[in-house]
Amino acid sequence: MSETTANESNPVDNLETLAIGTIISLQRQKELLAKSEPLTAEEKYDLVRSVGEECVQDSELKNLLAKKPNPICYDGFEPSGRMHIAQGILKSINVNKCTKGGCTFIFWVADWFALLNNKMGGDLKKIRTVGEYMIEGQVWKACGMDMQNVKFIWSSDEINSHSNEYWLKVMDISRRFKLPRVKRCSQIMGRGDDEELFASQIFYPCMQCADIFHLKADICQLGVDQRKVNMLAREYCDEVKIKNKPIILSHHMIMGLGKGQAKMSKSDPNSAIFMEDTEADVNVKIKQSWCPEKETKDNPLFDYLKHIIFPKLESFVVKKKPEYGGDKSYTSYEEVASDFESGALHPGDLKPAVAAAINEIIRPVREHFQNDPVAKKLLDQVKKFKVTK
Repeated sequence: MSETTANESNPVDNLETLAIGTIISLQRQKELLAKSEPLTAEEKYDLVRSVGEECVQDSELKNLLAKKPNPICYDGFEPSGRMHIAQGILKSINVNKCTKGGCTFIFWVADWFALLNNKMGGDLKKIRTVGEYMIEGQVWKACGMDMQNVKFIWSSDEINSHSNEYWLKVMDISRRFKLPRVKRCSQIMGRGDDEELFASQIFYPCMQCADIFHLKADICQLGVDQRKVNMLAREYCDEVKIKNKPIILSHHMIMGLGKGQAKMSKSDPNSAIFMEDTEADVNVKIKQSWCPEKETKDNPLFDYLKHIIFPKLESFVVKKKPEYGGDKSYTSYEEVASDFESGALHPGDLKPAVAAAINEIIRPVREHFQNDPVAKKLLDQVKKFKVTK
């Protein structure tokens, strides 16, 4: 097939081609998560759909959840350093919604992919240790993730066990798409479209595309930064006449704490809150964060409020001296945003409140790493590793 045909018939860069469904309120999401009776098909759809900032396609997702009792959701991650709050808290929120909606969630522990992408300096032993810190260290369980319908599969173990089947799929995908189309997927590795790539990084998208079919994933539940390779999988379905395409349910990417940082980065420790950061670490990072007065757009603290704090806490308390109105408790993101945009809430008051809320949310994880000897040992090892981009 020609590259032009692939790009024009499947415009992966055009957000207007994505079906954007109505997202139920945060309060309704919490009610469905707490519901003891089985969810109806409509309730399953509402809850699972609330995970995605984008969905391709809504009608396919609704049909899947109505007809298949236990769809398979998957997300892959490179073991590339300490876990930050987006990978920990946000992921636990999203996984709980998916599993409550009847899905089985598979984490694809992409150790070989981290090697291809030169993470941890290309040291596979260190990469494996980081993966063990995330899994054996039980970080997600400490975050509040319901592990009942969650599975972890190491890519190296699975590929070695099914090498013939897996590599035939990779080769078939690689021969059906031209190099420019594959290079456009470089964003999935944290690389720019015009960045010079190693040969291993050219091979990477074809493998990630093959993962979807190998795992028999019904839903690709990854970040919006992974959309291009997920769209490649749907294009591949057109090529080989696969009727049921993988549904793409792309979650929001939490901003970094610095100015103009669209995504937090492990290679820049000041851009992210890590799951085991001390209370003092959190306070300093939030105090130094970018937070322009009266502006909520592209403000990382409001990104935290919307996607981390209010989904986890029932209220958000800002402490003020009595002469400035005294303490105020907010029960919705919109209330905080309105006060901030009007000037009634100043960054100097917002920042310590955000820090206090984040410290409350990650306290169980911090205590877990202090008290669990296995987790503590793994964390001590990972902290000594140099994170490479």
